[in-house]
Amino acid sequence: MPLLKDAKATCLLAWPIMVGQLAQTGTSFVDAVMAGHVSAADLAAVSVGASIYTMLIVTLMGLLLAISPLAAQKIGAKQHAELPALTQQSLYQALFAGLIAIAIAHALLPVFNHLGLSAEVNDKAQRFLAAVSWGLPALAISRVLYGYSSALNHTKPMMMISLIALALNIPANWLLIYGHFGFPALGAVGCGWATAFCMWISALLWVLWVRYAAIYRDTHPFDYIRGIHWPTQLQLAKLGIPIGITFFVEVSAFSGLSMLIARLGTTSVAAHQIALNFGGLLFMIPLAISTALTVRVAQAAGAGQWQEARMIGQNGVRLGLIIATLSACLVMLLDSTIAGWYTQDAQVLALATQLLFFAGLFQFSDATQAVASGILRGYKSTRIPMLLHITAFWLIGIPLGYALAFGAGPFSPVGAKGFWIALVIALTFAAFSLLWLFRRVSLAKLGQQTH
Repeated sequence: MPLLKDAKATCLLAWPIMVGQLAQTGTSFVDAVMAGHVSAADLAAVSVGASIYTMLIVTLMGLLLAISPLAAQKIGAKQHAELPALTQQSLYQALFAGLIAIAIAHALLPVFNHLGLSAEVNDKAQRFLAAVSWGLPALAISRVLYGYSSALNHTKPMMMISLIALALNIPANWLLIYGHFGFPALGAVGCGWATAFCMWISALLWVLWVRYAAIYRDTHPFDYIRGIHWPTQLQLAKLGIPIGITFFVEVSAFSGLSMLIARLGTTSVAAHQIALNFGGLLFMIPLAISTALTVRVAQAAGAGQWQEARMIGQNGVRLGLIIATLSACLVMLLDSTIAGWYTQDAQVLALATQLLFFAGLFQFSDATQAVASGILRGYKSTRIPMLLHITAFWLIGIPLGYALAFGAGPFSPVGAKGFWIALVIALTFAAFSLLWLFRRVSLAKLGQQTH
C-alpha cells in the first residue's frame, strides 16, 4: 500500500478529530481568559482547579477508550450486529466511571488546603472543581459515543459537537462568571458550572446524533435496554484500565514536573508554561493521527488482515515522523517569535526561547510514541505499553529531571532546561520501546496467520 495513499486515508479520518481536540483546548483557553478578566484570584483558582480536573478527565478518557478498538475490530470482522450491545455495555461503564470521578474530585478538595494558596484562591479553586466535576458523567458518555462513531469511520460529529460546545461555552461563561440576566456573578465558580453545562449539552447532542443519523441506523445502542453483561464489562476493563493508567502516568508526570519547576521561580514557571502550551497545541496533530490509526489497525485486525494492519502501522509511523519533522522545524526556526506571542518580559522571553528548542526536539519522540501507542491499541495491546510509559515518565523522566534541574549525584543544576532534557530522554525511551513492541506484536500476528 503506497505511503501517500495510506497517509491520505489516515488523514481523512484524523483531521476532524484534530479540529475537535483543538476546540476542546480552546474551551480551556476561553475559561482562563474570561476568568482572568474578573481578577487574578479567579484566574489562579481556575488554573489550580484545572490541574486536578485535567488529570481526572484524561484518565477517564483513557479508561473508556477501549470501545474504539473493540468496536473497530467488530466492523472489520463484519460483526455489525454485536455493536449495539458492546456500545451499551461501554455506556454503563461510562456512567459508573463518571460517578466515581465525581466522588474522587470531591475527595480531593482538601488537597488545596496544603498548596499554600491564599484563602480566596483556595475557596474558589475548591468550588470550581466541585462545580465542574458534575459534568464528568456527561464527558464519559460523549467519549464512548465518539469511540463508537470513530469505529464506523465517522469522526466529523466529534468536530461539530466540540465546536458547538466551544461556541456555547462563551455565552454560558458570560452569564455565570460575570452575572447577567439575573444570574449571580460567580467568577471562577461560574466557569466551572458553565463547563459542566456544556458537557451535558455535548452528551445530549451525541445521543441525538447517534439516535437519528442514518449511518448509525443499524448499530446504535438505543433500541432497547439490555442488562449488564459481565464478560463484556471484563473485556472492556481489561483493555481500558491499562490505557487509563497510561494516560494518567503521562499527564501526572507533566503536572508533577510543572509543580517542581515552581521551586525555580516565576521566570522559570512562565517560560515552562509557554513551551508546554505551544508543544501541547502541536501534539494535537499526532494525537489525532494516533486515534485514526487505532481504528484503521483494529478494522484490519478484525478482518484477519494482519499484513495490512502491519503496513498501516508502519505507514502511520512514517507519517508521524514527517509531521514531527515539520513541527520541529517550525518550533526551532521560530522559537523566539513564538515566545514573543506570549510575553515581552526579557528574562522569560530568553528562557522560553531555550525551552522551545527542546520542545521542538522532542516532537520526534513525542509524535512517535503517540502514534505507536495508537497502533498498539488497534492490536488490543495495552498492558505492556502501560508498563513502558510508567518506566519512561515515573522512573526516568521525573527523577532525571529533578537531578538535572536542581543538581543531584553527578549532575550540576541547570534549572528548567534540566526537566526538558529529561522529557526528551524519557519520550525517546518510550518511542523506541513502543516501536519495538509494535514490531514484536505485528510479527507475532503474522506468524499466527501463516500457521
